[in-house]
Amino acid sequence: MNQKQAVLLVSFGTSYLSSKEKTIDRILERTKEEFPDCAVYQAWSSKVIIKILKERNGIVIPTIEEAMAKILSDGIKRLIVQPTHFINGIENEAMEELILQHAAPDISVSFGNPLLTSTEDQKAVLQAVIREFSRLPADEALVYMGHGTTHHANSVYAALDYMLKDMDCPNFFMGTVEAYPDLNALIRQVSRTNARKVHLAPFMLVAGDHANHDMAGKQEDSWKSQFEAAGYEVECHLKGLGEYEGIQDIYLEHLRNAIEQGA
Repeated sequence: MNQKQAVLLVSFGTSYLSSKEKTIDRILERTKEEFPDCAVYQAWSSKVIIKILKERNGIVIPTIEEAMAKILSDGIKRLIVQPTHFINGIENEAMEELILQHAAPDISVSFGNPLLTSTEDQKAVLQAVIREFSRLPADEALVYMGHGTTHHANSVYAALDYMLKDMDCPNFFMGTVEAYPDLNALIRQVSRTNARKVHLAPFMLVAGDHANHDMAGKQEDSWKSQFEAAGYEVECHLKGLGEYEGIQDIYLEHLRNAIEQGA
């Protein structure tokens, strides 16, 4: 195995098993199917979620450190790392640094791009989103909840919102739960349309805590409750972007490019 090429799929992780199966597990399955010449490993970066799954469900997911130790022991010489992160922000930068810290000097390590790296990526992602909600009536709005970050890469969310309008979707909006555009900005923007109903959907890989609680929760400060308080009928769609086949395709294309560039 000393000359074997390997892929390491890295995700933050989720404690929601149904969403895990439809998103992270499916991307892992497709990676194995489409790259049969590579050994395929996975790792999650959230040790908290890894601990929850182990204690609650008996499911063992390797940490990045554990996955790298296994890769080294298997004698892998060329490693291509594909993150399921959306942007090259804090999580992605920390992941790359950690992997390089644990890589042996004789291992060639290369990284595939996160989902929203290029303008072409962003357009392809939004096209998948638009297809998903292509039959939305003119008097209804779609509001996507992204995660958001203090990293300067957060500007991509405002760019995506602008791009949606440029793609002739005036009632489609992009916001974040932890940065800008925030919920208040979104409510103001939707109020300038003729929408009577708002559809909420997570712009995240999985439909996890943020989607189920911050977006669709019953508490007063959830996005659902706040839009209802503003006078809108609200429907929540608990489907992570990782379930969209078109989104999976983009990740696999990024991996393919990383393999070919390092060949």
